[in-house]
Amino acid sequence: MPDLNPLYWWARLLALPNESRAKTIAMAFLVSGVCALLVSSAVVLLAPIQNANLAAEREARLSAMLENMPGLADIIAQYGADSLETVIVDLETGEATDIDPATFDIAVAAEDPDTSSVLPSEVDIAGLGRRADLAPIHVLRANGELRLVILPISAVGYQSTIRAHVALEADLNTVAGLSIIEHGETPGLGARIEEPAWQALWPGKELAGEDGQIRLSVVRGRATSAFEVDGITGATRTGNAITAAIHFWLGEYGFDDVLANLRRERGQQ
Repeated sequence: MPDLNPLYWWARLLALPNESRAKTIAMAFLVSGVCALLVSSAVVLLAPIQNANLAAEREARLSAMLENMPGLADIIAQYGADSLETVIVDLETGEATDIDPATFDIAVAAEDPDTSSVLPSEVDIAGLGRRADLAPIHVLRANGELRLVILPISAVGYQSTIRAHVALEADLNTVAGLSIIEHGETPGLGARIEEPAWQALWPGKELAGEDGQIRLSVVRGRATSAFEVDGITGATRTGNAITAAIHFWLGEYGFDDVLANLRRERGQQ
């Protein structure tokens, strides 16, 4: 009757010459088995630490995003979002990509011929010249339901390229807020777009009419409807640039397909 004691077989294996094919194969299987066991154990044991690191990374990303979007922190808190998803979307299809948002810069992408498209003059109402083929969006949810979508927009103003973020409520037609993040407009005139008092005029405004056409605009003088925002005296061209940014980026050549996909996700027509 063969000896079933594992120590006996281990001793016999070690006694084999190092040139033995059986010993080589057995040791290879043994080493791979031990390595597999160690890797599996590490995955199980480190899972809580990895999850904590991922949560910390999400918090850091949210903090970084809020730092670059002054004024939107209160908006996000107001809507009670408990999760943030930053996604790089393909503007041609409106679909999400698997690109890491931490590695993507839309301004750099817009200048690279390999990652951007030339805009025909008849559609380039924002005066950008080129548009990045991909763009980041920030989707905030509460209990799994869409609460807020934040989109980057830009246009050439009177003296500079104006970059901003516009936040839309869950209906994707009501403005939750506008945040100017970069500009070089005239101090005391166009530069007033960064003032909290002017940005406070945006929440509650409507993007498009029942026909789906974008109507939201910065007007000269006082607003008279939900589709209008007060203009700034002496800064007509800056106001026109904000209007152009809204109409371009939320239109056919911007986030139109992205918003359509989000509407389908919510069951909207």
